[in-house]
Amino acid sequence: MAIFLTEQDINELMTVNDVLPVIEEGFREQGLGLAVNRSRARLKTTNGSMSIMTASIPGLKVAGFKATGTGGRVMVYLYSGETGRLEAIIEAGRMGQLRTGAASGIATKYLARADSSIVGMYGTGTQARTQIQAVCAVMPVKKVLAYSRDPERRAEFCRRMSESLGVEFVPAGVPEDAAKDADIIITITNTREPVLNGEWVKPGTHINAAGGNSLTRRELDTEAVRKADVIVADSIDQAKIESADLVMAVEQGIINWEQVGELGKVVAGKDRGRENDRQITLFESHGIAIWDVAAGAKALELARAKGVGTPLPF
Repeated sequence: MAIFLTEQDINELMTVNDVLPVIEEGFREQGLGLAVNRSRARLKTTNGSMSIMTASIPGLKVAGFKATGTGGRVMVYLYSGETGRLEAIIEAGRMGQLRTGAASGIATKYLARADSSIVGMYGTGTQARTQIQAVCAVMPVKKVLAYSRDPERRAEFCRRMSESLGVEFVPAGVPEDAAKDADIIITITNTREPVLNGEWVKPGTHINAAGGNSLTRRELDTEAVRKADVIVADSIDQAKIESADLVMAVEQGIINWEQVGELGKVVAGKDRGRENDRQITLFESHGIAIWDVAAGAKALELARAKGVGTPLPF
C-alpha cells in the first residue's frame, strides 16, 4: 500500500548524511547512462505557473516525478521501478533542501582539493544550511566565511551553524572577504545579479553555484566562469534552459557548450574532474529530478523501517 509522508515526517526521518549516498548513486547511474532524467517543464496557468520534472533510477528500483504549483506544496510522487505501482506521495519542501545540499556535497567530494578547509558562502537562508552541512560531511572544513546582505541575519546564521557543526563561522563584512581566501565557494542566493566576482577567486578553488535555476538569475560574473578550468553541470540539457551563468558566458564567447561536462560522468569515472591543485572547478547546480527520486527512495526506505507515514487508499 502506498503511503503519504508529510514535511514533518521527512524532517524527523532524514538528514543530509542520509541523502548523500543516494544522490551519489543517482549521479553515478546518470553518468553511466542508466538513469533517465527529464528536464523541468514550466507551464503557464491563468494566474500562475506549475512545473514538473521526472526521472527513473534502475539501481534504486524507483521512478517518479516532482510537481510544483504557484503558491502550492511541492510534491514528489514515487513509483516502483519494477512494477510501476505508486509507492509514496511525499511533501518535498524539506526534502528539496536536503537533496540540493547533498548534490553540492557530492560535487565537492569529487572536484575540490582534498585539503580544502576554508569555505566562502554567499547566502544565509534555509538552503544555505544544508549546503554547508553537506560540504562539512565530505571535507575537513575548519572555517566558514559567510556573506549575505542582511548583517543581522548573517551573524545569526554564523552563530547557529557554528553551534550545530562545531566549525568556526565568521560573518564576512564585504562580499570579497567570503571568497578571497576560500578553498570552496558556495553561492546559494536568489539574486538576479552576480554575487561572485571572478577576480576574487584564487587558483585551486572549487565553486558550487547552487542558487540559480532561471535565465533571469545570475550568481557568477563571466570572469568567474572564464577562470574555471573544469565546468560541470547536473544536466547539460537543463543548464541550457536554466543556467544564466553559463548561457551568458556562451553568448559572449567566453566558453562553449563543449567545455561543459556533467557531474554524473565524473562520479561514474567516465570524465576527468580536477587534474591538479591549481585548477578552478565549477559545479552549476539547477536541481534535477534524479535527486528528488533518489531522496524519495531513501525517505520511503526509512519510513518503512520506522513505521512512519499515512496509508493511502490506493
